[in-house]
Amino acid sequence: MSNSEKPLDQIKIPDGYTPSDKEEFMSPLQLAYFRKKLLDWKNELISGASDTILGLSEETLQKPDAADRAQLEADASILLRARDRERKLISKIDSALRRIDDGSYGYCQETDEPINLKRLEARPIASLSLDAQEKHERMEKIHREE
Repeated sequence: MSNSEKPLDQIKIPDGYTPSDKEEFMSPLQLAYFRKKLLDWKNELISGASDTILGLSEETLQKPDAADRAQLEADASILLRARDRERKLISKIDSALRRIDDGSYGYCQETDEPINLKRLEARPIASLSLDAQEKHERMEKIHREE
């Protein structure tokens, strides 16, 4: 069975492997690499969220001093906002994983052009090429200013 026939989670990713422009774009090995990268990132975020919930429940109003309680509540608010951003990030990771499954991962959703591997390495949830992303951000800025 060749790499192209194996399910992505069964492809052995060599130690130190990084996708390269010298290989076929979005080959099974590259897809397996990005799938693992996304799943590891998602698991790290979920683990952090569990730690936050556990920490918040252990600290809840065990401080008799009003100033201490106020500080705890402020810290909890900051943590919860960060976790909300992470929840949205998990949704984007899930979307990227679906694109891997449907064969559209690595290609710009606006132009169908390949997204640069360095961009995907830095931002594996990217769904737009750098040019399309910049155009999108310019349009958002124009609409905000109106």
